Amino acid sequence: MAYKIPKDCVACDSCRTHCPTGAIKTDEQNYWIDASLCNNCEGYYSEPQCLAFCPIACPVPSEPKKGRYKVDVRPATSPDLFANVKNNPFASSMVMWELCNLLAQRQSLDWKVNDVGQPYYERQVNGGRGRIVLHITNSLAGESEPLAREEAIAAIESLDIRSACMHLIYAAHATALEKPWEQEFLISDRQIEEYLELDKRKDLSKSTKLSIIKKIAEQPCTITASFSWPKQGKVNEFSVAESRLWHLLEIQHHFQEDEIGCKSLVGLTFKVRAGIWAQYFLNKQGCKQRTHFYQYGVLAQSLLSAVMSIWQQHEGAARMMLWLLFKTKMGKEQRITVPTLMRVAYGEKRVGYASQNREERKRLLRTFESDLECLNRYNLKPVFDPVTYPPEIQPLWAKLAEIPDDAEAALDFWIKDGSNGTRITDASPRGKWNLLMNARILWFELPPDWEQARTDTNNKKQGSRYKKTKLKEQSILLPEQIIMARKNQGISQRALAQMTGKSQSWIRDLEKGRLSAKLEDQTLLRKALGISCS
Repeated sequence: MAYKIPKDCVACDSCRTHCPTGAIKTDEQNYWIDASLCNNCEGYYSEPQCLAFCPIACPVPSEPKKGRYKVDVRPATSPDLFANVKNNPFASSMVMWELCNLLAQRQSLDWKVNDVGQPYYERQVNGGRGRIVLHITNSLAGESEPLAREEAIAAIESLDIRSACMHLIYAAHATALEKPWEQEFLISDRQIEEYLELDKRKDLSKSTKLSIIKKIAEQPCTITASFSWPKQGKVNEFSVAESRLWHLLEIQHHFQEDEIGCKSLVGLTFKVRAGIWAQYFLNKQGCKQRTHFYQYGVLAQSLLSAVMSIWQQHEGAARMMLWLLFKTKMGKEQRITVPTLMRVAYGEKRVGYASQNREERKRLLRTFESDLECLNRYNLKPVFDPVTYPPEIQPLWAKLAEIPDDAEAALDFWIKDGSNGTRITDASPRGKWNLLMNARILWFELPPDWEQARTDTNNKKQGSRYKKTKLKEQSILLPEQIIMARKNQGISQRALAQMTGKSQSWIRDLEKGRLSAKLEDQTLLRKALGISCS
């Protein structure tokens, strides 16, 4: 049974210093007990330590709440996200992407150690012309030093993948502000419960939900970053010294008081401000003046609820889902390789170990196909490359998706399948792992709320791109034209690749129709093949 502290507490601080679970908290000299942490000192001592060391035996057993109690007044929060019940803009720069990856992948990333023994994660920008460096701290206030090796490893392992969802919520709130690096926003526990659909979890008590929310709200604010950015377009190069990506300025605790003066925590409000990165990557005015960037994407509420639902059973799928949120913003046809997806989902070390160990390879293959099925179930449907990812090595669930719903048509399907040389239920071919290491997924079909949001964004830019699009349509090179011109001149794919400074696989993709060349690349091809623009 948990305990609570009534109003006649003398604030001697003896109970808090002797509590083995850290359940006793203090807020402006008012002591209260976090019911989600208090376990009556079971497993530590034979009797509750708050009672043993309290000079006036103040703590009393907690009882079920009855009747009406006085509740603290809460401050007004920032407007709710997802006003359309579907999606909301969010800051999607590479800095935000890498923080999301760090919170989701944790120790699976390639962490390095600097000269003073502090682990860090580094991401190169534009082929090494710039870089982003992330550190982890154990403090939420001020500009504290990054943690050293042992402490940092423990902090990295304690990161919760659900904190990546909180990071995305922060990124969505930041887009609503004119100068997010100067302005704060307020989020309440009620809003967070709704965004993450924790309000539907009837198996969790209010105190447990508050404990989860506080933990995952704090973790994105423990990451610091420094980055140097090369010149891009008209935006000059710049660099930012190490600073927090999110500043957690204040956590307000809201209590409910009963008739004997005992307080119970019933709510939280978080005051957050974006770090200095927002001045460079989320600056509307600077973007208009071509001195800074304003980079944003669309965050679907269904993504947050999906990650919260699958993070325990399908952590690899949750990692891929968060990664694809940023990846799919760049366009439809990404041609994502299977090794890349596996490294995102399971980390470089595990994939490398599976390459050397047969049993681990089998386990990882089963897990990967199960995670792909999980993504498909949440309407992130992979489109397999028919050349590198043929049906023979595709997951069984993908093959079964071709079965017609109509009973007679399904019967004909199975009769035809049974008469073929290879059947849909046949075992995978030998060397499937090696085949998968060269396989690609053309793109992922996105859920309706992702697609709709992207369409709306594109419609805003339709007018300015109309003439450019018409020019593209008039001058586009068809695969048949490239093949015919190449064969007429007696040029191989390899020779054409050398003449244009491209790879042979790029030429092959063009001729297969899996890729469309940009206007500048079409000019190179026309010059090499002698094709006129008319």
